[in-house]
Amino acid sequence: MLDLTLYLVTDSGMTQRHGLDATVRGAVAGGASVVQLRDPDASDDEFVALGRLVLGALRSSGVPLLLNDRVHLVEAVGAQGAHVGQSDLDPVEARKILDRGVQGGAIGDDAPRPYLGLSCTNLEQVEAAERLPAGTVDYLGLGPGWATRTKADHKEPLGVEGITRLAGAATLPTVAIGGIDVERAGLLRGCGTDGIAVVSAICATEDPESAARSLREVWT
Repeated sequence: MLDLTLYLVTDSGMTQRHGLDATVRGAVAGGASVVQLRDPDASDDEFVALGRLVLGALRSSGVPLLLNDRVHLVEAVGAQGAHVGQSDLDPVEARKILDRGVQGGAIGDDAPRPYLGLSCTNLEQVEAAERLPAGTVDYLGLGPGWATRTKADHKEPLGVEGITRLAGAATLPTVAIGGIDVERAGLLRGCGTDGIAVVSAICATEDPESAARSLREVWT
């Protein structure tokens, strides 16, 4: 079962202060339960190298690494799954690619089935996700809760009310994302999601470990 309590999405620009691997190590030490590698500007080769770097930082932590969008690279990185958006690869096709990696022995014969997450920004998308064949996706990312500078083309912010509405319509596990900081994490507590996902609230801070710990304490 994927622990969505505190879901870190990386940003290579924001992590330059400490380095990507040190930022991830700090976040996990502070309580991050999932790490998603996101770098839309990286080439596939660069992305694989980043993925392996993060995987090394996560070694022995038990925290899974998911790849943003690049489903086809999960096998090469050795990651535990992927996350796709509404304009990315169709989730049914993404699931087929992930499962082929396991069946082919490329990910490891004894490896658990890879995780797959799907972003939803409105009620129609949540309802469509719920109609997907059972086992296609493992969780939904709901947002954006608030405006965020990490994704310039984001949809209209949902706020606490909107996140609560979408979470209430989902039977799949959910995680809220978009402009979440410590204060907003407190506002979202009780909204019905299984956790919160953050980028700058950890990646852009002076002390990623302390930032992660504060977020987790507020949420739990």
